[in-house]
Amino acid sequence: MSQKDSHIILVTGGARSGKSAFAEKFVAAHGHQIAYIATAQIFDDEMRYRVALHKKRRPPAWTTYEAPFGAEGAIRAAAAAHDTILFDCLTVYLSNLVCALKEDELADEAHVYALAEQAIAKLVEAVQSSGVTCVFVTNEVGAGIVPENKLARLYRDIAGLANQEVAAAADAVYLTVSGIPVDIKKLEENMRSSST
Repeated sequence: MSQKDSHIILVTGGARSGKSAFAEKFVAAHGHQIAYIATAQIFDDEMRYRVALHKKRRPPAWTTYEAPFGAEGAIRAAAAAHDTILFDCLTVYLSNLVCALKEDELADEAHVYALAEQAIAKLVEAVQSSGVTCVFVTNEVGAGIVPENKLARLYRDIAGLANQEVAAAADAVYLTVSGIPVDIKKLEENMRSSST
């Protein structure tokens, strides 16, 4: 594979907003050799069903990498043989990290924030040094009611900050609403240029 510039695309939205379907169409339209990095772990029938839906939509030519942890390694491995990566999804990846922590670690919020920040930085760096396009899918988890318990609030907050980190590094950020993608980074650029 010839060396080329790396690109990060972030696709975000609420539950059932159409973000994964849009991301799948995006990589199919822009990539040639596509890798899919799956972050989900199957613990129950609901997750088994969701994973099955995603698998059913993926073309058989795509290579799947299971990476609930240490996904920066999967990005590097995928980049060696592919030009485009679909990473689905950041928020599930972060929930894996949080759920793997012991109770005393979770009590130290600064520690959890630092771990999440490090994990996201490793993903971004892996893409930036890879020469591939990576489409990250994530959830907007902070748009609803404030969670009742402390752990859920901590997770919501680190997910929001992680989304901001990836968005800052991204070439494009799409928000999907009711199945319609809107390039919000382009909107931001247009607003800035029209105000000067």
